[in-house]
Amino acid sequence: MNIRHIHLDKVDSTNNYLQCYKQAPDEDITFVWTDAQEAGRGCDTNSWESEEGKNLTFSILFHPKHIPASKQFIISMANALALKEALEQYTDDITVKWPNDIYWKDFKMAGTLIEPSLRKGMVADCIIGTGINVNQTAFHSDAPNPVSLKEVCGHGVGREELASIVTEKLLYYISILEVPDTWPSIRESYRKALYRKEGVHCYQTASEEPFKATMHTVEDNGNLVLEIPTSDGKTELRKFAFKELKYII
Repeated sequence: MNIRHIHLDKVDSTNNYLQCYKQAPDEDITFVWTDAQEAGRGCDTNSWESEEGKNLTFSILFHPKHIPASKQFIISMANALALKEALEQYTDDITVKWPNDIYWKDFKMAGTLIEPSLRKGMVADCIIGTGINVNQTAFHSDAPNPVSLKEVCGHGVGREELASIVTEKLLYYISILEVPDTWPSIRESYRKALYRKEGVHCYQTASEEPFKATMHTVEDNGNLVLEIPTSDGKTELRKFAFKELKYII
C-alpha cells in the first residue's frame, strides 16, 4: 500500500481537510497531522482540546475492501487496537473504553472520530481522526479526566516518533481488515482490551438514576451489553448503542 504523509502547521480539522482532499491515482492511504487544530471535532458536537505543538492530532484516509455497512464496527475495533498497541510502547495500563476512547487507568489519553462513506451497502471510504494527549500538562476544557503521555511517563515524548509508531500499527490493522477471516481475532482482542471488562461498575442513561452492572460483551455491531441485577435477585442483559450510556468514573 502506498501511503502519503502530510504535515500541516495549522488547520481547522484534519478530518475536514481529508473530506476535501483529492488523492493521487497511486495513493492508497493518506496520513495528515498538524501542530494546531483550530476546530478539532469529537463525536457528535464534542470538541477536542489540544495545545498547539504539544499533541498528536491526525487523520487517516483509506478505502476498506469487503466491509459491509452492517459490519463497519470492525474498523473501530481495529483502530482502537492499533492505538492501544502504539501507546503501550510507552506505558502500561492502556485500555479501550467502549467504543473507541483510549484510557490510561481511569483517564482519557486519546479520542477518535470515524467517518465512513457508504456505497451500495459497503464501506467505500473511511476517514479516522484521532487526538492523542502527548506533551500537554494543563487542560482547560470541561473534559472530566484527560491525561497525557508526559504526565504518565514523567518526561516529554517525541510527536514524530509517536506518529511513526501509530502509522505502523494502523497500516498493519488496515491490511488485515481486508481479510475477513481475521475479524474474529480482532474482535476477541478488542474485547480483552476493554476498560472495565471485569468487576462491577457504575453507569447511567439519560432517563435513569446511576446503576451498577457488569460488562458482558460488546457485540459485533458495536452494541455494549451489560449484566444488570434485578429486584428479584437475578440479572438481565441489556444492550446499549453508542451515546445511550454514560460511564460514572
